[in-house]
Amino acid sequence: MQDISGRLSKITTDKTLSPAQQAHYLALEAENSLPYPALDADTQQALDERVICDMFEGHAPYKPRYVLPDYSKVLKNGSEYLELDVPRTLDEAINTLMIAYHHVPSVTGMPVYLGDLDNLLMPFCEGVGEEELYRKIKLFWRYLDRVLPDAFMHANIGPTDTPVARAILRVDAELKQIAPNLTFLYDPDISTQEILRIATDNIVECSKPHIANHPVHAQTFDERGYGIVSCYNALPVAGGSSTLTRINLKEVALRSKNVAHFFDTVLPKYIALNFSLTKARIDFLFNKSNFFESFLVEEKWIDRDRFTAMYGVFAMAEAVNILQKKEGETGVYGADTAANSLGYNISEFLARAVAEQPMQNVWRGRAMLHAQAGLSNDIGATPGIRIPYGDEPDPISHINALAPHHQYYSSGISEILTMDETIKNNPEAMFQLCKGALAHGFREFTANVASNDLVRVTGYMIRLSDVKKFNAQKGSRTNTTGLGAEAADLMGILDRKPRVVGHELSPSYTE
Repeated sequence: MQDISGRLSKITTDKTLSPAQQAHYLALEAENSLPYPALDADTQQALDERVICDMFEGHAPYKPRYVLPDYSKVLKNGSEYLELDVPRTLDEAINTLMIAYHHVPSVTGMPVYLGDLDNLLMPFCEGVGEEELYRKIKLFWRYLDRVLPDAFMHANIGPTDTPVARAILRVDAELKQIAPNLTFLYDPDISTQEILRIATDNIVECSKPHIANHPVHAQTFDERGYGIVSCYNALPVAGGSSTLTRINLKEVALRSKNVAHFFDTVLPKYIALNFSLTKARIDFLFNKSNFFESFLVEEKWIDRDRFTAMYGVFAMAEAVNILQKKEGETGVYGADTAANSLGYNISEFLARAVAEQPMQNVWRGRAMLHAQAGLSNDIGATPGIRIPYGDEPDPISHINALAPHHQYYSSGISEILTMDETIKNNPEAMFQLCKGALAHGFREFTANVASNDLVRVTGYMIRLSDVKKFNAQKGSRTNTTGLGAEAADLMGILDRKPRVVGHELSPSYTE
């Protein structure tokens, strides 16, 4: 109790935290003072050693990690619980969404999904001119960043080219906010090339948005659709993810004698233990927490049968390099054909194992494999299946090395290509690189530009100027600045090697 009291006192006297941030951290301490869901001895040991990981979601899973409401329900029906009438105008629709967001839980304490905003708002835009729409979206965007200051909050637009999507892209490039995160869903059969070019020009300007491969994602889900949330996670709309657990592939490789031992014995052991952890957390959520008795279910914003489990992995690069050395090979992940092939085999093995394991209270009865983007203190472990910071090759080699992994990670996978600032003089290069990456099987295209203040960490955004102030003990109104500062210090995220696109007009990268 003295230890808990000390942690609570530290939070309440931390001058860098706002009152809201203090309240959030105090709540986390309270939750983590409760007993953990019961685990068998082997699972508990693997969790303690952090070979498997619960992402520090908390000891009592009383809410899902990620919730993706179907916001069309409240726009069409209003809300009896929130005493909201059906909106009739654009102002009323935006106001309804602003109210709704405050009642959607997540692991961050704030909504991670704002909906497919252009599809939600377009029915209310009749008679609204371009400049009027721009002004309303700008006020909405500023509200989101100032009142819900968390970079894991995520909006979607596309694939259709709409005035709302264009207004959001215009405002996002102008304001350069870390929140909300943004994904444009691109479909070559639906999206215009003009709006894709606006989106890639925005990346050059402010490192946003993500560009999602809509046909690939849509094929993974059903007619009710999906959303890209938090960093870059693809999940069912009207559902979400109950939990995200993960395996540290580096630690699995360190415990293996060689490649055969890794595949035959050690990896299957930790796959099973991570399933045990996942099941324990889901059991608490569905059978003990009473979360699914809420108005969100009653008013059909969410459906309990549409919550999946994200089965994450990270440190692929380190695992491959360790196994290569144990086999007496010198090839390095990301740069060597044999090393890359070993990585593809690991991804395929994981995908097959996840697909073969039935689960209760999980959408479609199976978890979804996820290339997890890492925690801010994952020292010596590269996020997901990415190439280690500072070792990135030229962008086209980078894409070719990692594209074969993407087919296996149905609940999300993302690389971050860091481009030299000279791309500002040639935005066509970003446009062509994006199309090429998606054509080669990327589920998600994401890029930073080295000279931008706004940069991606693992999927969420920070401003370098905010990190500088935070490191000077001035705090930050944005919840995720501290995570980004820690990641920069411990994980070397700012050591990414900026690259020049030298072959952006290669025939294989144009349509």
